[in-house]
Amino acid sequence: MLLQATVRLVIAPLARLLYRPVVEGRENVPRRGPVILAANHLSFIDSVVIPLVAPRPVAFLAKAEYFRRPGLKGRLTRTCLTGIDAIPVQRGGHREARASLQLALDVLAEGRAFGLHPEGSRSRDGRIYRGRTGVAWLALASGAPVVPVAVLGTDRIQPIGARLPRLGKVTVRFGTPLRFTQPTGSLGQARRAVTDEIMAAIRDLSGQEPADGYNDLTTAG
Repeated sequence: MLLQATVRLVIAPLARLLYRPVVEGRENVPRRGPVILAANHLSFIDSVVIPLVAPRPVAFLAKAEYFRRPGLKGRLTRTCLTGIDAIPVQRGGHREARASLQLALDVLAEGRAFGLHPEGSRSRDGRIYRGRTGVAWLALASGAPVVPVAVLGTDRIQPIGARLPRLGKVTVRFGTPLRFTQPTGSLGQARRAVTDEIMAAIRDLSGQEPADGYNDLTTAG
């Protein structure tokens, strides 16, 4: 908790001074209670930028490998991720995905904010891809509102493959919260419809060109 407070009090103002992010719609994020922040995904630093500019702490899942990197860079990465309340998870098959969703549900059950990227991985071509239904599973299981979020410019600050971030302009837009009721029909169809509605709201905020299918989890990282 001390490290997280230090990040928000020291690193966040420094990042704002260096990058001068444009932040729109912060008032749309509920200050209390469980909330899901569902964002597009252009760069590794998306899940760092959002907690730094949001009006409350936001927990994201992060690959466990990031927490095990050796050397000074590894220590800095662990410190940063821990400071923004990132939760290490193993990536893999269906079992790992279910475990990740349960971790997210636990965060929401504690009345906290949880962030995720429904596309599943970073877009390599700047388009926004079809959302995976885990976000709908969380929304319907928890009853938490979903705030759509668009992050713009991070793909230029730290493109895929870049070792260090560059200076540049970042814009973060928080949209109007979406609330969903328990479905009366097919749960699978309901999750698909909820996911599509969330992705449409993110796309409206980001202005990205839509892709026809899903992003490739095996190559996008």
